[in-house]
Amino acid sequence: MSVTLRRATLADIDALLELEALFPGDQMSRRSLRAFIANPRADFLVAEIRGELLGNLLLLSRAGRRSARIYSVIVDPASRGLGIAQELVTAAEAAARQRRCTTVTLEVRADNAAARGLYRKLGYITDHHLPAYYDDGADGLRLSHDLHADPEPADG
Repeated sequence: MSVTLRRATLADIDALLELEALFPGDQMSRRSLRAFIANPRADFLVAEIRGELLGNLLLLSRAGRRSARIYSVIVDPASRGLGIAQELVTAAEAAARQRRCTTVTLEVRADNAAARGLYRKLGYITDHHLPAYYDDGADGLRLSHDLHADPEPADG
């Protein structure tokens, strides 16, 4: 199965809300989704297989800053193991490079072993432990990845 990545559009909002609903307690609203889709400093990516939206990633950057932040990554639990999250993160890093960023940061639940393993594999390191970071009291970790540590993709 081939994963197609593209920028989110307003037509995706209902499908994005369905993905958000899979993670109660930490959901973006319709209004927030619309704002991020329209934000010129946001790279809101979606992943599809055969036209079905199965994941998304929101990367935020600020003008004049050399760091971008992965704000959110969601993959439908029924579609995990297909490499969707890795493709989304890799695409976000490419978008960060296009914005002349040198670092990507993110926060992850300390108890999310699968996500932590993926980020470790992709070169992310733990910068800070964040006690009781999430609404349910779970600890978080702030991770970062130096984009200069990766080889630049060849043009062509």
